[in-house]
Amino acid sequence: MKHNRMTVADLRAQKGKRQMTMLFVETLEEAAAADAAGIDLLSIIAPLWTPEMRAAAGNCFVQVGLLPGENATFEDYLRSAFAGLKTGGDAFYCAGSIEIIRRLAAEGIPVVGHVGLVPSQATWTGGFKAVGKTADTAMMVYEKCKALEEAGAIGAEIEVVPDRVTAEIAKRTSLVLLSMGAGTGGDAQYLFTEDVLGFTRGHQPRHAKTYRNFRAEYDRLQQERIAAFKEFRADVETGAYPESKHLVPIDDQEFSNFLKRIDGAR
Repeated sequence: MKHNRMTVADLRAQKGKRQMTMLFVETLEEAAAADAAGIDLLSIIAPLWTPEMRAAAGNCFVQVGLLPGENATFEDYLRSAFAGLKTGGDAFYCAGSIEIIRRLAAEGIPVVGHVGLVPSQATWTGGFKAVGKTADTAMMVYEKCKALEEAGAIGAEIEVVPDRVTAEIAKRTSLVLLSMGAGTGGDAQYLFTEDVLGFTRGHQPRHAKTYRNFRAEYDRLQQERIAAFKEFRADVETGAYPESKHLVPIDDQEFSNFLKRIDGAR
């Protein structure tokens, strides 16, 4: 199928040339808005990845998230990746082992790993906090990048790492680095739409920037929903609903014939 979005080769060619933009989206409306706004890259988790979402994402390069927990073995990841490819996925996020990433890459799957703060593995780095603030932990991030590169990954999300560390690592790896709170040394700036649009669930990370207040609008809409539902209930209780315009008519003669037949059927 022909399209105008970036290929993996195009993505790699952008490394070091400009800052790309990336959003994590969850709805068709968000994907379509990202495409209309000219966003370069999207991250969409596999359970939400459908032909409709591919169509909505338009010319955006889409990284499909293969979730840990829902995938455990190499076979799980491989099956999910091929299903995502069939739907038009461009690359696949995998927080699995280096060996799983290596085997996926060997099958021709464009794989994106994760370094720094990896939420599904945060217990190993001390919880939900920055990684790489010491020489030892910064080297750990670098070594993980090099291991991903050697395994055949095309890129890595680099999350909550000091910006100077990211910049130095970027000079020394072929990986496309997707920066989430890791500065402009990476190749793309990556945010969640819930932060950009101001309806974050729970804690908002320091690197997030809010551009609109959708929470206030969602709260207003919820109150409108409640009011509408109350009015519907009241109409039913008072007989105001349904009105004649909501009903299906039947010709008088046909109804009379129906009554004769139904009475005779007793």
